[in-house]
Amino acid sequence: MAGLELLSDQGFRIDGRRAHELRKIQCKLGVFSQADGSAYVEQGNTKVLAAVYGPHEIRGSRSKLLQDKVLVNCQFSMATFSTSERKRRPRGDRKSQEMTMHLQQTFNAAILTSLHPRSQIDIFVEVLQSDGGNYCASVNAATLAVIDAGIPMKDYVCACSASYLGDSPIVDINYLEESSGSPEIIVAVLPKSEQIVFLEMNGRLHEDNLSKVVDMAVKGCKDVYGVLDRTVREHVSEVGTSLEP
Repeated sequence: MAGLELLSDQGFRIDGRRAHELRKIQCKLGVFSQADGSAYVEQGNTKVLAAVYGPHEIRGSRSKLLQDKVLVNCQFSMATFSTSERKRRPRGDRKSQEMTMHLQQTFNAAILTSLHPRSQIDIFVEVLQSDGGNYCASVNAATLAVIDAGIPMKDYVCACSASYLGDSPIVDINYLEESSGSPEIIVAVLPKSEQIVFLEMNGRLHEDNLSKVVDMAVKGCKDVYGVLDRTVREHVSEVGTSLEP
């Protein structure tokens, strides 16, 4: 698919957005009463559920126990109906294992792990509908679920993707843009310090354009942070109101 088909001469993308615009983000905290923390995020047509349990005692083998910090255990899966092709294995395939490792790396960097030594936090993420940016939506949903669980973090961790189409960087790419063969950079950031805790690049990109695309992704993360922070504040005020006598 040629890059020109995905970006018009007027600068509009296939879904009507301009290069710097995120897909519409809708989110909700506290969607599961059984979990310690939970959240639901829609980023465009990508829909993700996240649930957090813990901190609790180590389950299973005690060999996993860490004396000086909490064990962050993540599990990523995709619902069998999440894509147009039915998945036979919603979890355990190579891609899901890779995403699980990426989430673990990201949240180990964001959670204040030293506050809960010799314990475990479980983060479960499931993609209900996939339209590109699965990792980004998963990180954003898991961040809200961790906050809902009351687990201390250094900062929100927000993720966003960016690509390069024609001669311009674009942010928060959807499935069509993702599958066009254009290079993709995925970034997870702690917005206040601008510390990058995860960065992955798929495809080849000329070094002259690299900083433009990374800057676009980081700016996207900050825009995502604005949406997540507003959602958390609204949720806290709602909960506070419902607890008043």
